[in-house]
Amino acid sequence: GDIAFRFINYVRSVRQRQLQRKLKHHQNLSWQEIFESYQKDKFNSLGDSRVVVCDINREMLKVGKQKAQHLGYSEGLSWVLGNAEELPFDDDKFDVYTIAFGIRNVTRIDLALQEAYRVLKPGGRFLCLEFSHVSNPLLSRLYDLYSFQVIPVLGEVIAGDWRSYQYLVESIRQFPPQEELKAMIEDAGFFKVDYENLNFGIVAIHSGFKL
Repeated sequence: GDIAFRFINYVRSVRQRQLQRKLKHHQNLSWQEIFESYQKDKFNSLGDSRVVVCDINREMLKVGKQKAQHLGYSEGLSWVLGNAEELPFDDDKFDVYTIAFGIRNVTRIDLALQEAYRVLKPGGRFLCLEFSHVSNPLLSRLYDLYSFQVIPVLGEVIAGDWRSYQYLVESIRQFPPQEELKAMIEDAGFFKVDYENLNFGIVAIHSGFKL
């Protein structure tokens, strides 16, 4: 739910600025009218925006709901159990599709990308945040050493779970590099596909549009 919460925060901040500009341009309003207008828009802080969190793991959704309740997120937020390779949504439904540290875990990346394309409206944007491949050779060797020798040990010491952290490292190494994933996104039908490396490519953000 973390990405959903950030989106809600972003929409709220944008609408707050819009409200402030709106009231600033209506200097002739009385204080009562300003107050009533502010209160009306305040209680509709997301406007028509809605966020749908979809995950194949029921327990992950449960944790997300608990976190949302704890942090006070309820308005405009829904939770759906579903598979990224066969989404339970109609065609042309969403303005934005985001997937964060999830596409690496699907069985068929190509199917997940096709589904992302299907559920987006024309003009909609696809955004993928995922572990990727380090571009600097020296840093890459150091990162491999840390990943295979340190991360599983930390997983065992802290969480008592060596296997999950070993899988994490192996799945990152087997994941397509940036240019290959870019080509796969283009093959799914997206245009203006690009990516941005973070931390020398340890993580990358891929972007594309359905036109």
